[in-house]
Amino acid sequence: MTPDPTDRFSADRPISRKSLLKAALVATAVPLFAGGGVALARDAGSTGRPLAPTPDCDDGDGPTHDQIEGPYFKPDSPLRTSLVTAGTPGVRLTVSGYVFGRACKPVPGVLLDFWQADADGAYDMSGFAFRGHQFTDQSGAFTLTTVVAGLYPGRTRHIHVKAQAPGSGILTTQLYFPNEPRNSTDSLYDPALLMNVRDAGSAKEGTFDFVLDLAQDPTDPTDQPTGPTEQGGSWAAGTLYNAGDRVTYGGGGYRCLQAHTALTGWEPPNVPALWERG
Repeated sequence: MTPDPTDRFSADRPISRKSLLKAALVATAVPLFAGGGVALARDAGSTGRPLAPTPDCDDGDGPTHDQIEGPYFKPDSPLRTSLVTAGTPGVRLTVSGYVFGRACKPVPGVLLDFWQADADGAYDMSGFAFRGHQFTDQSGAFTLTTVVAGLYPGRTRHIHVKAQAPGSGILTTQLYFPNEPRNSTDSLYDPALLMNVRDAGSAKEGTFDFVLDLAQDPTDPTDQPTGPTEQGGSWAAGTLYNAGDRVTYGGGGYRCLQAHTALTGWEPPNVPALWERG
């Protein structure tokens, strides 16, 4: 599939595009790693400058500079923040961070859908091992408990993720591990998507902050959910929906793709990651 040329990463684009907010969230933020590393979005709020958003990504299948969905994505992942149990093999990894818009403000209620290979480099295509989705909290924060992804031919270690804010499009991207020998040979690898990773005893801790293409200006109509003007129907905020449930909204019918508790702003027309029409 031909990649979208409008949102390519560039070797000339500074990693500082991922550096923005610190002051308001420093009390609760994941601690910054000593000794340098990739700058986090929360660190540059004092500059007051907007941050270039993480690019939307092309759903292609060839090696491109954009981050692709790849062949192993499955809808209907379970709602959970941990992808492991006590007996799951592999090096434990906790990834924490925030989701921001361009105005350096955190975004609550963002849907984050993660999937990855297990410690041996295999994806579960019959079930939902190492697959799960969650929502950012009121401070825009998320935490994922998993294991260090294994290697498989042609790829470096990585974690896939889809992110969608209320009323916004879906971002599909991948997170990478620093100091991996295969980073230099993986044609999809991009240093702008490196996590900060450090040892924590026998486990590892990582951080990464997403920046979505949200202007965060209350006067900007592009920031508002774009559902139909005719509302009503069976959909209701606060309801727990399961995959396969059907609702009506705005005169149309929708089928639930992923189990979730409905939130205001997540009306079916606004969240194609959760609802499909039909």
